[in-house]
Amino acid sequence: MKILVVDDSKAMRMIVTRTVKQAGFSDHTFIEAGDGKEALEVIQQQTPDFVLSDWNMPEMKGIELLRELRSKGNPIKFGFITSESSPEVVREALDAGASFLITKPFTPERFRNELTAVLA
Repeated sequence: MKILVVDDSKAMRMIVTRTVKQAGFSDHTFIEAGDGKEALEVIQQQTPDFVLSDWNMPEMKGIELLRELRSKGNPIKFGFITSESSPEVVREALDAGASFLITKPFTPERFRNELTAVLA
């Protein structure tokens, strides 16, 4: 399985990848994008199976990325990793088609719980 990690911080992309591997998903392939616009290109070129995206990024926010994918009929599995945690943001993410929203700081256990349910 190919997982796309989208965040404008290279360090955060590395932390997310490491934590997902610690959660028991080390046998998957990880690819990266620095914002939503780049993610659209990567998705078109490399067809990942799952997207883990930050919410707030320059160029194109994560929620805009998700909406763009859904408007084009792309059903790719999608989850958010963000510091945004208000009930409104969580509802907006789920209504737009996200499988989950994990707030920072996160743990391997949280990724294990969310990803196991989505990838089963």
